[in-house]
Amino acid sequence: MDFSLPVQARVHKVIPKSKFFEKTAVSTKLRREFVDKIQKIVWEYKLSPETIGIPATIEVEEIQIFKLELKERVIPKNILRLIDKVIPYPILYVLSYEDESAYAITLKVKGEQRLYCSAWNEDLTFYFNQTNLERLYQGLVTAFIAKKPTESQDFATIVLTDKEREGLEREIVLLKNKLRKEPQFNRKVEINTKLQLAQQRLKALTNPA
Repeated sequence: MDFSLPVQARVHKVIPKSKFFEKTAVSTKLRREFVDKIQKIVWEYKLSPETIGIPATIEVEEIQIFKLELKERVIPKNILRLIDKVIPYPILYVLSYEDESAYAITLKVKGEQRLYCSAWNEDLTFYFNQTNLERLYQGLVTAFIAKKPTESQDFATIVLTDKEREGLEREIVLLKNKLRKEPQFNRKVEINTKLQLAQQRLKALTNPA
């Protein structure tokens, strides 16, 4: 893991898993997940005005980079959500299993939290040279969004578009399942019409003219 960040941003400190149990109520099941899935949690970098020379904003005062060494090749989403609940700052996660890696980050805007995860060994590029920490954080989130934004799109538009894309993809899966199971011809025609409309909207969204 080499992000070419200033040496003063490096923390490289192991965080005991028990620390996350002290800050909030954790179910027995989630505690078990920590034991079964997490080998070690390392706080690798702290990105702040003092460590990387980029000003903070009211929305983003610091950004952390955590490395999670895993016991199995599964992204532990429940654990990531718990860590995000305990730590008040945005976190870029580097997930490691043997010689494979993945990334994750949580979008926190207007009371909404959405966890973005890369595929295993997906080649993502993160840019740390921004005008302020909020822009840096937005750039990190944008790196996870499959459709590359145009320069004219602001961050809010990028996020809303991606949320709509995910909704359409879920709708298409549900409609395909309904179509396969529906025995009545008239209902099949109705469902297929909805499916085609959803597919057209998705195509227009992901491949704008």
